[in-house]
Amino acid sequence: MAEPRMIYTGTVVVDLLLQVDRVPEPGSDVMATPGGLSPGGGFNVMVAAARDGLEVVFAGRSGTGPFGEVVAESLWNEGITVAHPPLEGVDNGYCVVLLDAAAERTFVTVPGAEGMLSSEDLAGIEVQPEDIVYVSGYSLAHAGSGPAVAGWVEGLPGSTTVVFDPSPLVGSLDEELLEAVLARTDVLSANAREARILRQHAHPGPTAGALRSMLREGGVAIVRDGAAGCWVATGGPAPVHVPAFSTTPVDTTGAGDTHGGVLTSALARGTEPVEAARRANAAAALSVLKRGPATAPMAHETDEVLEQGAVPGGGR
Repeated sequence: MAEPRMIYTGTVVVDLLLQVDRVPEPGSDVMATPGGLSPGGGFNVMVAAARDGLEVVFAGRSGTGPFGEVVAESLWNEGITVAHPPLEGVDNGYCVVLLDAAAERTFVTVPGAEGMLSSEDLAGIEVQPEDIVYVSGYSLAHAGSGPAVAGWVEGLPGSTTVVFDPSPLVGSLDEELLEAVLARTDVLSANAREARILRQHAHPGPTAGALRSMLREGGVAIVRDGAAGCWVATGGPAPVHVPAFSTTPVDTTGAGDTHGGVLTSALARGTEPVEAARRANAAAALSVLKRGPATAPMAHETDEVLEQGAVPGGGR
């Protein structure tokens, strides 16, 4: 039997990090400190899964411009397989990330080649029964890739596991595309804000339980709640709260992506959802201790946190 893989259909952009004391109010201005330029978005998910030991295939699209070159080199450095050649004459999009003094981030994204994934591109992807397909709401936001990804996901074999992260854009996605992907989703991983948009509950626990009704039969809904950890709804009597590991964050950029990537890696190994979520919590806690988006830990670092029950220097 072949080893499982993550087939990632999401988007990769380049993050332009700016550190600010606060996000400016409309019409105002603030001074910023440049924090560098690096691949972000779906790259963070793939890196997290790869560093946790899962083989990763990038099934999305990228370009040949300066940003595309950054993406290509970074994917190669992380040992991630690229399914398609870059699109000639088109560059990847970029995202301005505002990181404030509380380590919270705000995004402004300009799209590019990553939104040009076609049905023909996806038809050439050979998905094995043991693979996990990871879908991002960012793909559904593009006029070209949205219908292509949704249609491809609907046609996947019943044995294929689909993980879906609706993304911060969930409130603006085409409802038909969103419902189609949710109906084929086996594991939903959303943050508390995204979950509230999908199901209007004030508390993330009941929200996780309510979200299961939107998924494929037997689906699992996971709602990330920042420093409070996450809630996992599996069909039991009530959603399970999985506490976070205490840390003092330096930069929360990419923490949710780290959670999603490590969660998928653990599920691919056959780990039960609650334990997979605990591992993802540990990895996310480690990721916020460093600046930058792609700060997911290596598998042995996450193992150490789980063995000790705490992040070094961070408390329980």
